[in-house]
Amino acid sequence: MIVRIYSDNPNKREISQVADILRGGGVIIYPTDTLYAFACDMNNADAVKRIAKIKGLDPETALFSIVCGSISQISNFTTINNATYKMLKGCLPGPFTFIFKGGKELPGMLKRRKQVGVRIPDNSIAQAIVAEIGRPILSSSIPINEDEVEYCTNPELIEECYRDVVDCVIDGGMGGTEPSTIIDCTGDEPVEKRKGKGILID
Repeated sequence: MIVRIYSDNPNKREISQVADILRGGGVIIYPTDTLYAFACDMNNADAVKRIAKIKGLDPETALFSIVCGSISQISNFTTINNATYKMLKGCLPGPFTFIFKGGKELPGMLKRRKQVGVRIPDNSIAQAIVAEIGRPILSSSIPINEDEVEYCTNPELIEECYRDVVDCVIDGGMGGTEPSTIIDCTGDEPVEKRKGKGILID
């Protein structure tokens, strides 16, 4: 199933429809400010395992991200010092993934993770979904095929490719091919682990 949602004015009816799929244990593909990505309810272990299976990953060790609606929501799952908070405030929403130490605050299967990635994409559709469901969602970008880029950027072709393994693909317009910039915040100082679309400004 493909659902068309306009990023400049996400329709509440369609957003509610997608949120219901997630609450029911479904897996979706949705747009972010970088790549299209898989998503599910982070509290649903079976849905998390589905995403891992689609990507050929071990669900016990795969480093998924959680997409939050605010920095305060991020702070529910990890400890953020003043310097890190200032950095997040300057970068989010935006094309960054921040890696923090995992902990008992994380729900479900994520509790066993030593690390967790967090994002607040600068994308109104992603933000509307998180707001509607009322909690963060688990997220993992769809693979990039450099030989057939359109199958990771064109939502109609994405739906054609994944229709048998996901419950819904959101058509939010053409996607990008540049991933998020990854910043590791697990040590004393933040370290850029992957240079992507996001640019840190001192």
